[in-house]
Amino acid sequence: MNKIGSILGLILGLASIFGAFVMEGGSINTLFLVGPIMIVFGGTFAAVIIGFGFEKFKKIFSLMKLAYFSKEYNLRKLINNLVEFSIISRREGLLSLEKRLDTLDYIFPRKLIRFTIDGSDSSSLMEIARTEMKMMQERHSSFQFIFVKMGGYAPTMGILGTVMGLFLTLTNADANPDLLIKNIATAFIATLWGVFSANMIWLPIGDKLKECHLKEKHMMEISLEAALSLQGGEIPSLTKARLVSMLPQSEQKDMIDI
Repeated sequence: MNKIGSILGLILGLASIFGAFVMEGGSINTLFLVGPIMIVFGGTFAAVIIGFGFEKFKKIFSLMKLAYFSKEYNLRKLINNLVEFSIISRREGLLSLEKRLDTLDYIFPRKLIRFTIDGSDSSSLMEIARTEMKMMQERHSSFQFIFVKMGGYAPTMGILGTVMGLFLTLTNADANPDLLIKNIATAFIATLWGVFSANMIWLPIGDKLKECHLKEKHMMEISLEAALSLQGGEIPSLTKARLVSMLPQSEQKDMIDI
């Protein structure tokens, strides 16, 4: 549902902005002039390559796909599986969980429970988990920062394109007045594309990547709490109560009873 909402939001933005332009008598063809689009998008991409390097630039397209088609974590299923692990551990011992690790959908909880089975203490578990979460946050923040910067580059490139267009208009001031008016209008198309791409493409992608990070972080925090509960031999009812409390209130109602 979140993926559909993101795409619908983008469509609504396109329809609202460009639709209003057409309704006021504008021609859609005038919006898609090659020159202004080249200046805004080419300049923005060039700034990213200069600032972050070509290797990171190559990743922005896969990150755009990730932003709109992000991985969804089924936390309710994860919690039920982890509570089941707690019950089995109390009944049969930690070693009995080894053959059931593949039933977990995500690598991180499998890794932590593997360490728990191997006898890691709580401080070691927390250190391993916090280190991985810290590195994940730094990695995700660096990619999110690229799109935030692109949201700043794009309007500037749009203004640059407008200045260039106005300069060309003034250097041909003795030309046909109708042609000058057309050139002035064309010049401001660059500003439109700069502001549009920043606020409808780059900045929203940065926000969505942050949301992706928070979802993964939430899954990791739940997994860490479950591993610590297993390591400490906590009774399943307390494990479940602890994990369910990490969900939003609206999702806790039908998971309270064991």
